[in-house]
Amino acid sequence: MERETLLRLYRTMQIIRQTEEELARCHQRGLVLGACHTYVGEEAIASGVCAHLSEHDVVFSTHRGHGHALAKGAHPRELMAELFGRETGLSRGRGGSMHLFSPEIGMMGTSGIVGPCILQACGGGYSFKLMKLPHVAVAFFGDGASNNGAFHEGLNMAAIWKLPVLFVCENNQFATEVPNAYAAGNPSVGSRGASYGMPGFELDGNDVLEIHRVAGEAIARARAGGGPTLIECKTYRTRAHAEGMGDFTYRTREDVEAWKKKCPITRVRSAECGVRSEDKPIAEQFDEIDREVKVMVQESREFAEKSPWPDPNSATNHVYSAPASRPLSLAPRPSREITYSQATHEALSEEMAKNPRIFVMGEGIGVRGGNFKTTDGLFQKYGAERLCDTPICERGFVGLACGAAMTGTRPIIDFMFADFVMDSVGEIVNQIAKMQYMSSGRLKMPVLLRGCIGIGHSAATHHSGSYYAMYAQVPGLRVVVPSMPTDAKGLLKRALNCDDPVLFLEHREILQVKGPVPEGDYEIEFGKASVVREGRDVTVVALARMVHLTLSVCDELEREGISVEIVDPRTVSPLDTETILQSVAKTGRLLIVDEPPAPCGFAAEIAARIVAEGFDSLDAPIRRLTGAFCPTPYSPPLEAVMVPQPKQIADAVRSLMSE
Repeated sequence: MERETLLRLYRTMQIIRQTEEELARCHQRGLVLGACHTYVGEEAIASGVCAHLSEHDVVFSTHRGHGHALAKGAHPRELMAELFGRETGLSRGRGGSMHLFSPEIGMMGTSGIVGPCILQACGGGYSFKLMKLPHVAVAFFGDGASNNGAFHEGLNMAAIWKLPVLFVCENNQFATEVPNAYAAGNPSVGSRGASYGMPGFELDGNDVLEIHRVAGEAIARARAGGGPTLIECKTYRTRAHAEGMGDFTYRTREDVEAWKKKCPITRVRSAECGVRSEDKPIAEQFDEIDREVKVMVQESREFAEKSPWPDPNSATNHVYSAPASRPLSLAPRPSREITYSQATHEALSEEMAKNPRIFVMGEGIGVRGGNFKTTDGLFQKYGAERLCDTPICERGFVGLACGAAMTGTRPIIDFMFADFVMDSVGEIVNQIAKMQYMSSGRLKMPVLLRGCIGIGHSAATHHSGSYYAMYAQVPGLRVVVPSMPTDAKGLLKRALNCDDPVLFLEHREILQVKGPVPEGDYEIEFGKASVVREGRDVTVVALARMVHLTLSVCDELEREGISVEIVDPRTVSPLDTETILQSVAKTGRLLIVDEPPAPCGFAAEIAARIVAEGFDSLDAPIRRLTGAFCPTPYSPPLEAVMVPQPKQIADAVRSLMSE
């Protein structure tokens, strides 16, 4: 190895070691406000791998990510400031030890949840493959993640699509306090590469030279289109799982001391690496690096201590992206009668023609065109990379979508049925919804998640859920539930041109409903309700199929002298409360008709808001008509009593008018 390379590796390891030891002291002083997971003892891995990466290559990491950030090029002062909770920190004080972001240098974030980094790296690799860029995505994770479903799903996807990804397992023997020898049926992580059709290596994780060599070959192979590699680096953390935690209930002092003697930094200075300790010139260079790094770390700590706290007024910034500057709707234009399904297909096809960074993933969405023909014919237009059939691994490809969005593409996940989204809820709630916020707006998350909802066709309990109220509780998500074909196209267009993650839910029972849809390009803004029918006496708020069922009884009620106004919110988050308030101010009465059960639901949220902001407009109590609090049964007579029916809606309106 050239001396310059060796000195560079040594310098990186020293920056990591000295920064971590100073952070441990700062934790004892109370300067580190929360958890502090140090990388002491594992410095060779990040240093050896990241030495081959450019600023265009990307790293996705786990909760023990200080070393990865520093090796990728983050300055110690930014890392320290982050752990001190300061404005100048890597994540502007939003993340602390476990959530480090510096996308400017390709450090795409660390996660306190085990496994997502594996899937996000696949997403980075997919972006590079789609855009024909010679870049590489690296996932660093611990042995604990190798026993997680994300490991299997991620490696399998990377292998079948030959993604330019390097998977680096830092096997430090323990997942928090559980030994890998106990937790894994096959504790040899590197050997598992063969199971996925990729090269797998088991390395001494304290040998920076060997790690540097093998990682260099793997990264070069990935750049050349050779696909992914799995590298297991067997190492040991010589400090506690996190500073301040007890350390010797699950391992012994003797084991820790034995591993300290295998220190990767000491090894570089020893004869084991072919560098004689009596070799004065290089030894002096090592000493000089030690001194330079010591000064750097001291200055970094002083910088971090002096840095300002974040402005409290900024605490809720970056939950969503800035509003789009492009026009959201155009002047009225000729329309034709097409179905809801045709309207969304038209929107998707038009946007894919304009934007080569859009791709769709899902089961059967390629040649087959989707279970509900959502992508019919698009595979023939755009090919397998943009219409990508997936294995049955919802968590996997949703996590991939997160990483893809972070690296410049616009993924669409077609769930078929929204029930299936539940297998990926952690990736949506903990990663996709929070990424813009945790990165202080430096990463965008243009992910579209779409699937069918609703009871009907004897689909039973795993193909009938709606769940929009649950997801509306998650900051960072947009939740869209259209009822009309024209809205479906305009809202889908909006979703494909904004930088926020959008959950787009389509009721199965109205996909073939026809309506007028304007020709050409138009968008409908999120958070703007539609007054579907104007009336004088009672306001009914409804979504999706319930809009159509309510419409079906309005003429009958009109003949009885009851004029019904129907407000369709169209989006559950953001929710247009103002339009509902204006309607209630006119009618004095409010009925909310909702298909899912009542407890903690969408109807309850609307009722609470109207009571808080429009109580004086009410001439009668707010009423809710909702689905039964019960899983969905199969048999038609049982299924029918699960959701409000037209007669029940009409009776509920009559009852409200009598109060």
